[in-house]
Amino acid sequence: MDAIDRQIIQATQAGLPLVAEPYQAVAEQLGISAYEVMQRMSAMQNSGVIRRIGAVPNHYKIGYRYNGMTVWDVDDALIDELGAQVAALPFVSHCYHRPRHLPDWRYNLFAMVHGKSEEAAEQQVAIIAELLGAHARDHQVLYSSKILKKTGLRIAG
Repeated sequence: MDAIDRQIIQATQAGLPLVAEPYQAVAEQLGISAYEVMQRMSAMQNSGVIRRIGAVPNHYKIGYRYNGMTVWDVDDALIDELGAQVAALPFVSHCYHRPRHLPDWRYNLFAMVHGKSEEAAEQQVAIIAELLGAHARDHQVLYSSKILKKTGLRIAG
């Protein structure tokens, strides 16, 4: 990572500018071309310096008040297959395998759902339950109780 990469990270770590041409805005700020900004960000993503470039919506601000992490107890031997099926559902924003912490926590498959009403969220949970069928030995839904600020690594100037 050179000085220009570092400047790009500093210029974008709070998010890309909310303008029609965000890479051009960053380029103008740094005195380089938009093409160079995009190429360097792509290279940093490919090398793992940048994990991802994507929108991070505030679900509450766009009307989704019922945000629930569904947790499922499924057979460890099937978790990759079942997790891929759950992750493919259009309403699941993220899905992953987490270790169990027995005897207190037996859940190993996590999937986040978002609903504008409790009923909408519960319908999504029911769809996951139907998809998992008998493979789901138990589940719970842990609804968000407050909004936490989500930020990644910050590099000081």
